[in-house]
Amino acid sequence: MAESTMSGRQRIRDLRQFLLYLGSAMTAAGEAVNQIEERLCRVAAVYGAPDARVSVLPTYLVVALEPGRSATLEPTRQLRGGLRLDQTAAVYDLLRTAERGEVAPADGSRRISEIIAMTPRFRPFAQITGHAVLAGGICLILAASWTDLLLSALFGALVGTFKLIGARWTSVQMIMPVTAAFSVTASTLLLAGTGWADVDLRALVAPLATFLPGAMLTMAVVEVSAAALVTGSSRLVAGILQLLLLAFGIIGAAQLVGLPPAAVTAGGPPDALNAWAPWFGPLVMGLGTYLVQSGPRHTLGWLCLVLYAGWIGQYLGDVVLGSYLSGYCGAVVLTVVAYLVERRPSGPPALVSFLPGFWLLVPGALSLIGMTEYLSRNEVRGAEDLLGATTSMVAVALGVLCGHPLYRALVTSLRLAP
Repeated sequence: MAESTMSGRQRIRDLRQFLLYLGSAMTAAGEAVNQIEERLCRVAAVYGAPDARVSVLPTYLVVALEPGRSATLEPTRQLRGGLRLDQTAAVYDLLRTAERGEVAPADGSRRISEIIAMTPRFRPFAQITGHAVLAGGICLILAASWTDLLLSALFGALVGTFKLIGARWTSVQMIMPVTAAFSVTASTLLLAGTGWADVDLRALVAPLATFLPGAMLTMAVVEVSAAALVTGSSRLVAGILQLLLLAFGIIGAAQLVGLPPAAVTAGGPPDALNAWAPWFGPLVMGLGTYLVQSGPRHTLGWLCLVLYAGWIGQYLGDVVLGSYLSGYCGAVVLTVVAYLVERRPSGPPALVSFLPGFWLLVPGALSLIGMTEYLSRNEVRGAEDLLGATTSMVAVALGVLCGHPLYRALVTSLRLAP
């Protein structure tokens, strides 16, 4: 009897630890807290704890397997921030296995530790190249000039080098956005001062794309809408701080180096690329994201498909409904297609394919442009861009909120297997 009791207690401890580790990994992947709580409760029910209670907060999780029993707290700082796409895919593969009850909780906890310790799929040179390609894709979507495209690729490689160096020291990661923004802006303005290149904020924003908190800001609105006020507010504050750090680096460089007399802030560049250029942006972005974020094997095509779906949805929304609702249309299409792709045997989890889409919809980029123009004393233009960025962020969040129910309705109407 005593041995059976000890075995039962060990199973409870293993399950509780597995839920805590799994929830921590999903938090690091950027999943919304309401989805984390729902899926962890589903896993707990499969393993014999249908009354489990889960609470997800910004830096820790709380799990209680039965009402009235003691709860266990797990800090999430040990996961060292966000996960790459290959790690996210591995976490969700494990989650699906756990929802079917096909993995022992103790083995699941060990698997989470292995996923967190995974090394990037690509070597540093490929990651740096990926940053250059990703910056070029963002620049294409922003309809920049040939000069901007070249500068974006070069400075994207510089930012990639900074990020690889900063990844080795936690203490410098906080100042990395300021360092990167200052270096890119100062270099661009110095080149512009010699008359070699025009200054365009598109050339500044594109290399800094991996620092833009578009997904964080959008998920913050989603969580606040789902009444997860603590986590949503924390994400919102963290996202705004990230933007302020980037803007501080840009404005600091502008104050030190000085703006050339003919500087272009955010208007259309005089030597803009042809109208077809933005249509190549999602393809280039997909390749760059795949290299930077260590995309899972055989998922590059799916990633580009989802990005193109979001881009086309945004483009058609702009044509039919106007620019303010284009982000909503793009987010709806992006979300639906991402969940449909997840259903395919070779398709990645929805979170893997649609999180890069937030860079495509560019709510963070618009916010950064607005802040830099406002701090550069172009108050009218800056206020207009900040208002447009806020509207874009809310529209994208509403699109994500509406996209999942629309997907479920589509599955139900077509009687597709869950």
